Amino acid sequence: MHIFRISELSRHIGQEVTVRGWLYNKRSSGKLRFLLVRDGSGIVQTVTFQGDVSEAVFEASDRVTQESSISVTGKVAEDKRSPGGVELQVRDIQIHQIAPEYPISPKEHGSAFLMDHRHLWLRSSKQHAILKIRHEIIRASRDFFDSQGFVLVDAPIFTPAACEGTTTLFETDYFGEKAFLTQSGQLYMEAAAMAVGRAYCFGPTFRAEKSKTRRHLTEFWMIEPEAAFMDLEGDMELAENYVAHIVHRVLDERKEELKVLERDTAPLEAVQTPFPRISYDEAVRILHEKGLPFEYGNDFGAPDETAISENYDRPVMVHRYPAAIKAFYMKKDPADPTKALCVDMLAPEGVGEIIGGGQREDDYDTLLASIDKHGLPVSAFEWYLDLRKYGSVPHAGFGLGIERTVGWICGTPHVRECIPFPRMMHRLTP
Repeated sequence: MHIFRISELSRHIGQEVTVRGWLYNKRSSGKLRFLLVRDGSGIVQTVTFQGDVSEAVFEASDRVTQESSISVTGKVAEDKRSPGGVELQVRDIQIHQIAPEYPISPKEHGSAFLMDHRHLWLRSSKQHAILKIRHEIIRASRDFFDSQGFVLVDAPIFTPAACEGTTTLFETDYFGEKAFLTQSGQLYMEAAAMAVGRAYCFGPTFRAEKSKTRRHLTEFWMIEPEAAFMDLEGDMELAENYVAHIVHRVLDERKEELKVLERDTAPLEAVQTPFPRISYDEAVRILHEKGLPFEYGNDFGAPDETAISENYDRPVMVHRYPAAIKAFYMKKDPADPTKALCVDMLAPEGVGEIIGGGQREDDYDTLLASIDKHGLPVSAFEWYLDLRKYGSVPHAGFGLGIERTVGWICGTPHVRECIPFPRMMHRLTP
């Protein structure tokens, strides 16, 4: 018995093979039974003719239900009308388990119902396509940073203090001590960059934000590169090259999944370097010209980001925000100390920020004063301050949120569909 994945069948036309998977759909026509079988790599139509099989096999083709697990043995035949360009002419069907009535039907279901059944919803064609594209984005990310000389260094999940501010921390007991779920691996990547030159981490991060918007999750994944001897300009160049790389990788490798999602690829094809770069002040001018009541000195909200990005056909990088609204570790612009050497990348099509980063403060005394000004415990950052005592150099990096990026590339409006099992304010299961 030759067992193959469905994606491999086009290379075995004329051969008898076995595929193993689940019944996706079926229909009947007289003495013919057409079973659509999926195995994760693709879908194949199998054709069972009553005159070619035993009574038991034909009865099995009638008895099998949606999402039942089966093995089908038959001859691979070319059929350009079928998915994958082949069909399977059935000789035998083995049923592993008969599924009861499947709860997700072709009718419209509400988002709450679908999220309650997320463990099954993942099997649908669109959700499956999103998972494949997410996989490709992650694979392309690793390939890109590996090719740029970055070393993968894993950051801890438990941390002793905040990185992005104390109001969105998940607190936990750590053997009698107070610990927090990480908001970012950045501080640890700064340490890693001083050891290996260029480092990146990829893992889950946590924000206890009481937000119900389509852009927010309490648990999301970030990829965070950090490089020694890099300034803000170098950071922006790295970010645009990286984003262009992953977009074009998906366009090249995941055409079928983009078709399943009915994604208009024209906006993605426009993602070519260099990306436009504007200052915070220029971005504020755009908002005021559009008549939006934005108050200078605030951070941009979702409507502001959308309004700014509407002016461009590719991601736009907004740099040099007011230092007062940025994190304690951001280096101030020597030309204007009221501004931070930071950058946010805003994706088009109303997606908003997918990257935040910038140049880090590399002077010990300046960083110590900033920690104190932000009311943070110096004891928790003594190791971080050490990095400015022992061979400090200019360095920069950024973090890219995987789910927002997946949502943008897939054309999926809500990030809850861009992670296998989303965690939101009122969602802890499945």
